[in-house]
Amino acid sequence: MDHLYRAASLSLLFSLVLFQSVPQAAPAAELWSHWLPSAQRASLQVDHSAWQNYLQQRVTKGGDGIARVDYRATSVDEQRQIDDYLNRLQQTRVASLTRAQQRAFWINLYNAGTVAVILQHFPVASIRDIDISPGLFSDGPWGKKLFTIEGQKVSLDDIEHRILRPIWRDNRIHYALNCASLGCPDLQSTAFTADNTERLLNEAAKGFINHPRAVRIVDGALKVSSIYSWFESDFGNSERGVIRHLQQYAEPALASKLSGYDAIDDHGYDWSLNAVN
Repeated sequence: MDHLYRAASLSLLFSLVLFQSVPQAAPAAELWSHWLPSAQRASLQVDHSAWQNYLQQRVTKGGDGIARVDYRATSVDEQRQIDDYLNRLQQTRVASLTRAQQRAFWINLYNAGTVAVILQHFPVASIRDIDISPGLFSDGPWGKKLFTIEGQKVSLDDIEHRILRPIWRDNRIHYALNCASLGCPDLQSTAFTADNTERLLNEAAKGFINHPRAVRIVDGALKVSSIYSWFESDFGNSERGVIRHLQQYAEPALASKLSGYDAIDDHGYDWSLNAVN
């Protein structure tokens, strides 16, 4: 019986390792209809100044051109201010905001919530080490219901995949949301608002796509960020669609090189924490 038990245990262990090693597909964009209503005119203003102050104080560009957050230098008072800001956002009647206000609201909530989670668990090497999501094979904090808004429990995954992606259907959203990793598009040093979101989205797309972590051509092989593999459906639903999207925001020299490609050779992503070293 002992040898049968050991064999079964080894089989289970092998299955778990195999399961964890297989890349998981990104969640589909499935609309949460509760968040569809919006106001035609702005009757409510959301104050993002606390988040703006933190970004200006603690987000800097590293020598590698990637925005980094000084989590270690963040004071207890700064952390409290972020928590207070998140609490105020959760008291907002979202339907009273215009669609433009809502987009900024959800982006800022996602990014400030991510930073708050990192600060609560710092030091960590990667956000994926913060396994607070529900489920036996939880990875990272994205599935945990971190917020309560209008009586609804909301997670980071909800914000990205059930609100922002399906409501706006704008692939530039991927450049706005920061998952605290070096492979991720930069955490902007400016809070999003109804007035600046379009500009920031375009700047973020250009900044990411023209950095080697998004697009590299090495020995003739085209390697792109795994974001374009995980969310290919948001970028034309094909490798050609991804390449056309990259050309749209690429600097002239890179755009010219991309014109010679119909397929992507490889992709990758660095999950290391985007901390000031």
